[in-house]
Amino acid sequence: MTKLRNVSLIGAPTDVGAGVRGASMGPEAIRVAGLAQALRGRGVDVVDRGNLTGPTNPWAPPVEGYRHLDEVVAWNQTVHDAVYTELKTGRMPILLGGDHCLGLGSIAAVAHHCRDVGKKLRVLWLDAHADFNTSELTPSGNIHGMPVACLCGFGPKELIEIGGHVPAVSPKWIRQIGIRSVDEGERAFVHEHDLEVFDMRFIDEMGMRHTMELALATLDDNTHLHVSFDVDFLDPVMAPGVGTTVGGGPTYREAHLCMEMIADTGRLASLDLMELNPALDEKNRTAVVAVDLIESLFGKSTLMRK
Repeated sequence: MTKLRNVSLIGAPTDVGAGVRGASMGPEAIRVAGLAQALRGRGVDVVDRGNLTGPTNPWAPPVEGYRHLDEVVAWNQTVHDAVYTELKTGRMPILLGGDHCLGLGSIAAVAHHCRDVGKKLRVLWLDAHADFNTSELTPSGNIHGMPVACLCGFGPKELIEIGGHVPAVSPKWIRQIGIRSVDEGERAFVHEHDLEVFDMRFIDEMGMRHTMELALATLDDNTHLHVSFDVDFLDPVMAPGVGTTVGGGPTYREAHLCMEMIADTGRLASLDLMELNPALDEKNRTAVVAVDLIESLFGKSTLMRK
């Protein structure tokens, strides 16, 4: 059972890294769907820190392979500082996105904290996309397709240095789950750096239980577990409110099993909830599903288990 925690909600209302507008409204939609109340109902102490502020989205074309680089750097530095502050004071940060470029600042902060306290880090990247693009590989220049590469040291100096250590993480610390849309050049780059990817074919063949057993293997008391949850991880049938839907994602029950098995470890210590786009949603149903899944992440089980 997941330990009860002190949780801090941090809103990051921006879509500077995305190719579709609207993820900037995500934090409020998650609040409206009742995340704080749901967690308090599970005995969690929740403080909502409100929303971070940063530059507006200039909606400009790419410059040298990057869209909105200055704005993305500013937002990620702000996210890093906010997440790092919560970890330093012993609270568990939940970052409410915002687009997934912000996973860079969040995970850089977690890695920074782990270096401070001598902990190992395991990152579960739940996503339809590998987000391992570079300016040379990207077809779009949208930086929400690059945060994992930047965390591993591949990207512009201003981004890869956030958190004070290059690379912020090793590819060996990352487990990607639910992947089903990867650009051609990106695929070769993923293989070159030996990322551990449990794509949808693996889940289809082996099942979510075996997938999660492998993804969570070798965790111990000295491991900080970070979950970066892009809502497009889910099948768009149940989660239409994202700008980058890809069919064929995990089912409702597979997604809950994924979350329940993470909860069973008792090691979850930080979380990103990213890419919710209310402008593309239907009556906030994607936010409601996301809150439901986070409840499972905090120990709600469908079965009466002792």
